[in-house]
Amino acid sequence: MNAKKLITLIAEGESTVLEFKRKAVSPQKIAKEITAMLNTKGGYLLIGVDDDGTITGVRSEKSEVDMVQTACSIWIDPPVEPNLEIIGVYEKDVVLCYIEQGKKKPYKLRIEEPDGKISFKAYIRVGEKSIEASKEMTRLLTYQSQEDKALTLSIGQNEKRLFAYLEKYERATVTDFARLVNISNRRAERLLIRLVRAGVILIHNDDTRDYFYLADPK
Repeated sequence: MNAKKLITLIAEGESTVLEFKRKAVSPQKIAKEITAMLNTKGGYLLIGVDDDGTITGVRSEKSEVDMVQTACSIWIDPPVEPNLEIIGVYEKDVVLCYIEQGKKKPYKLRIEEPDGKISFKAYIRVGEKSIEASKEMTRLLTYQSQEDKALTLSIGQNEKRLFAYLEKYERATVTDFARLVNISNRRAERLLIRLVRAGVILIHNDDTRDYFYLADPK
């Protein structure tokens, strides 16, 4: 990417597919942003650009590149190979990391707990933020990375009651559905994810919870 295209990209502002960082503070924080993009639509991570789009540049492109490479090889599971460029703009260097949507979802951030234990969390992009993926979304990401066989879908009374509820109230959570048809949250989650996979309903994520709504008929 040349400087002119980079300036145009920065002018679009942060979004689901674009994240600005003034500098790479730590490999873990960079890994979180990259993981979220891998699990969503992919995108660009720009280091040397402030939140408001001001191009600040980086002091040492080598140290920033090394941190991104460490993030991708150690702090992301499964590891990925970053696509990096150093672009000169207004006599300043910006590190551009292009992230393709991942093919082995869910990608997870490796976290070292205070007690020394290692845990893993998946993240997704929602607008300008990288948020932790719910268990429903994590399960859906797993299905998305698999080669789907023909999905046989049967519509029973539970599904019909869900559709009627969504037509009236527009959206429902796993708990809403479970209460509506008097089943466990676990079973409700499985049914909802199956309907999402079939393209009958869609899932929306925000900072607090997931909710499901009817897909637009084609």
